Amino acid sequence: MRFAHLSRSDSTEVRLAVIEGAEAILVSDLLASDPSTLQELIAGGDEALAALRTALADGIAPRHPLNDFDFASAVVNPPVILAIGLNYAAHSSELGLKTDTAPTVFTLWPNSLTAHETTTSWPRSLSESVDYEAELGVLIGRAAKNVTAEEALDHVWGYTVVNDITARDIQFSEAQWSRCKSFDGFTPTGPFAVTADEIPDPQDLHIWTVIDGHTVQDASTGQMVRPVSTLIAHLSQSLTLQPGTLISTGSPGGAGYSRDPQIFLRDRSTVTVGIDGIGELTTHCRILD
Repeated sequence: MRFAHLSRSDSTEVRLAVIEGAEAILVSDLLASDPSTLQELIAGGDEALAALRTALADGIAPRHPLNDFDFASAVVNPPVILAIGLNYAAHSSELGLKTDTAPTVFTLWPNSLTAHETTTSWPRSLSESVDYEAELGVLIGRAAKNVTAEEALDHVWGYTVVNDITARDIQFSEAQWSRCKSFDGFTPTGPFAVTADEIPDPQDLHIWTVIDGHTVQDASTGQMVRPVSTLIAHLSQSLTLQPGTLISTGSPGGAGYSRDPQIFLRDRSTVTVGIDGIGELTTHCRILD
């Protein structure tokens, strides 16, 4: 199944919806005690998803043109956002950084979450070296503690698309990476979250980035240094991964920082990151003087 958080242009209310093609079915029209967010649906476990599937199969709920809505972030109010750095050898090399024997892990702050087709802005005085990073986002479904790599994917609820926007000058001037990647609006997600059964193999997905009509990243998730299963197993050794946790699994090569000449997100740039089977996520950029 495919989900999105939607709102109408004349309202600030965000509604969870099932997406089928170009149509949206509001979860509130399917279940009397509807989960109002994806986080609530995930927390409801297999029973909540099964009830939703049954209600959807009845075919009674009204369908709305998806174009009648705006998107909100595919992920709202997650317990934590964990990000993995240097998880593609090409990206590590182009940044001049070493892929360590253990994954590089940092957190992204919730204020950074934003939606498909929104505008992310930042002051020129803070950074003129803002970069893009297409990433596969993994949503935990069942709490995971001390799981093995063989068990790990059983704890995945689904997947989404993440653009891990990064102020490179701040990244290389500070010892930690959270601030440089957590400006307001620096973590677009979506537009959709898809259930795990829609993605038979998370290591067999085409992932790409297009800026102003030019393809700048073009890779496969199979090029990860550590696959999704290994990342979950590693993280679960030191903390319990709670339902709804978002793990952003790293970016392939092709970052703007490493190009000659360098390509950074400019005022009025449009950047789209995409992953086959999940969707394409577009962000509009404004630099504030």
